[in-house]
Amino acid sequence: MDTAAIMNQLDLVITSDTSIAHLAGALGVCVWVPLTYVPDWRWLLERSDSPWYPTMRLFRQPAFGDWAGVFSQVKAALDECLDRRKRGS
Repeated sequence: MDTAAIMNQLDLVITSDTSIAHLAGALGVCVWVPLTYVPDWRWLLERSDSPWYPTMRLFRQPAFGDWAGVFSQVKAALDECLDRRKRGS
């Protein structure tokens, strides 16, 4: 309950595929999840969203073992969000 209460105060949760990702998704909190090239079955393939959690965004390795590529995508998306916030949109 404490974790859920804290999450409800956040604009964004960035986490690996753990219970935290599922809790944030179930609460409707905006959550981003970096995934391996071949992820767990529940994340399906070739999608950046989740059919189970509408507020979740998935960031996938572009190639096996390429974490730099994943976090480059996360950084770009975060920069875009921050730019939008600065512009007030």
